[in-house]
Amino acid sequence: MSKKKLILYIFLVTIIFSAFSVKSQENTLSISDALEKALANNYGIIISKSEIDIASINNTWGTAGRYPTVGFSVTSANSQELLNKTTSNIISGGIGINWTIFNGFSVNITKDKLEKLEGLSKGRSAIVIEGTIQDIIMSYYNILLQKERLKVLSTVMQLSKDRYYYEQTRYEIGGSGTYNVLLAKNIYLDDKASYLNQEVIVRNAIRNLNFLLGEGPAKLWAFTDEFNSDTTDYVLGDLLDKMMANNQTLQNQYVNLLLQQDESKLQRSALYPRLSLAAGVDNSYAWINPDALPETYTEALTPYGNVSLSYDIFSAGNRKRAINVAKINEQITQVETDEMKHSLTNQLYNEYDIYNVRKTLLNVANESKDAAELNLQIADEKFKSGAINSFNYRDIQLNYLNSALNQLQSIYNLIYANTTLTRLTGGFLDEE
Repeated sequence: MSKKKLILYIFLVTIIFSAFSVKSQENTLSISDALEKALANNYGIIISKSEIDIASINNTWGTAGRYPTVGFSVTSANSQELLNKTTSNIISGGIGINWTIFNGFSVNITKDKLEKLEGLSKGRSAIVIEGTIQDIIMSYYNILLQKERLKVLSTVMQLSKDRYYYEQTRYEIGGSGTYNVLLAKNIYLDDKASYLNQEVIVRNAIRNLNFLLGEGPAKLWAFTDEFNSDTTDYVLGDLLDKMMANNQTLQNQYVNLLLQQDESKLQRSALYPRLSLAAGVDNSYAWINPDALPETYTEALTPYGNVSLSYDIFSAGNRKRAINVAKINEQITQVETDEMKHSLTNQLYNEYDIYNVRKTLLNVANESKDAAELNLQIADEKFKSGAINSFNYRDIQLNYLNSALNQLQSIYNLIYANTTLTRLTGGFLDEE
């Protein structure tokens, strides 16, 4: 084997081994795998789950005030009277129970509010999860989009490269001039620069997905899902029913309205009397040592049990004002709920129209791309036969490039419209 062949053989083996090593480091990743990873590792979801834990910890009867409180205290009092030279030491201690037996049903109302606050925390977490699911889907498809764009740019670059080599060959045999060679070279270099920039865009898109998944920026994936869009025909009435029943933002607003109603009840509970119980045992020990008298010791053990009933006859109108403010806030929340329904309905109508338009635009883009691809094949033959010049051929190349990129963008736009409709109607959580 000659030296040149040996070097070439080693070079090829190295390239193949390197490609195999990079491929072996990649893990397959489908959209379902990405969603599973995000639900476990996404920073926003982890924080929202912790907020649910806090609300769950607070949702107890003890927090609401149903159970009594038990306290223990010990006091040591020491003094010395300088004129009579009397020293005294008093040690007292006790254990007591304080219990509010009735406070205008505020305990039950507060516990009900705590239940709703825990549910609201879960609802807010659901919104975070919905947003993360949509971000993951769009980030995943954005990678596929950029990879497909890279393929198109690679095709155009290869055509420009072949044209450049074709012009060089013609120049060497005297069939072309320097101008045509330099023009073909500049076009090839421009297409190569676009290809290299697109490679950077692909890598950045993968890093963005890794961030959402809680993975390191250098993680490599082999993406298994295909880059295509769902073209389901939706019925607007069905979408409206699903949105009213399942939209998580609207569900959270309903909980806010119920919380405000509980606040009105809590303010009205101040109109009732308060019944409380205090019971316990006090124990005291006293030692007194006067200068001219013998020491004295005393000890007392005193159990006690007290029941108190209190009621504010007049509070300068504070209770009535608090009740009126709570009612107004309840009305405001009701108006906000109606406004949200109206706003979401308008948004659904808009997104429904956008989805249908983008379906039509995708069909147009598919036909345009097919026509441009066929025209490019014909133009390649005509250029080599001299039927069209370099400028005409380049225009046809650019037309193919724009048509292919527009088709890819149309697919991505339709995917985005579909995910938006799914989120508005609460479909992500149903699927989960």
